[in-house]
Amino acid sequence: MMHRQPNTILCLLLAMLLFAACGTTGISPQEKKKASASRNLGEAYLSEGNYTAALGELLKAEKINPEDPILHNDLGLVYMAKDKIDLAVVHFEKAVHLKPDYSLAKNNLGSAYLVRKQWDKAIVMLEEVTGDMLYATPHFPLANLGWAYYNQKNYDKALTYLKEALQLKPEFYIAQLNLGRTYLATGRLHAALSQFEMMIKDNPRNPDVLLELGRTYRLLGDYSNARLALKGAIEYTDDSNLAVEASEELKKIY
Repeated sequence: MMHRQPNTILCLLLAMLLFAACGTTGISPQEKKKASASRNLGEAYLSEGNYTAALGELLKAEKINPEDPILHNDLGLVYMAKDKIDLAVVHFEKAVHLKPDYSLAKNNLGSAYLVRKQWDKAIVMLEEVTGDMLYATPHFPLANLGWAYYNQKNYDKALTYLKEALQLKPEFYIAQLNLGRTYLATGRLHAALSQFEMMIKDNPRNPDVLLELGRTYRLLGDYSNARLALKGAIEYTDDSNLAVEASEELKKIY
């Protein structure tokens, strides 16, 4: 076995100590306290939906303490809320770099990859989160994984993860919706119909569910109910893309 010379080991230890010292100097306890106060205020604004005010406070905190992983996760959430996905990814990646076991930031990063349709990257990140037995809300990464695999047309895995999410949280809306979509994509029309009809009972004006329900009725040949559902989706949505999609489905009936 080859051994390092004692002076080499000493140099390495001194280098590591110097590196650690460089990472901690320059931020006094008072500055850290000030940065935490700005971060906490930013988080309060974030929870209220005041994203501009939140961003202002979080950027103040970043100037003082740029190596705070929680802060970068918060910044990622604000940029996601402002539809600045590329900036969100930068900060989520920074959070994970600073704290490699930060499962919350990993799930958020995976979600941002989903928005960018980077399915492979999302799957890698989200599978790491599902392996964390201490993660408090595992239904989120499981549902996100289901959606990633759905978009890769790997429907067997999509079903597996979506069902696992619903076992943990049966009322989880997004997992319910995407489970129905997966049934639809695999031609299990009656399973999809049962899923969407169950969901619409709880929220009869949900445009996403009405769209999928109308599509399912159309494929089953129930054109009367398909028209009602699709017209409802158009009436109740404020999403122009969803309205266009529902209109295209209606054209297939007439």
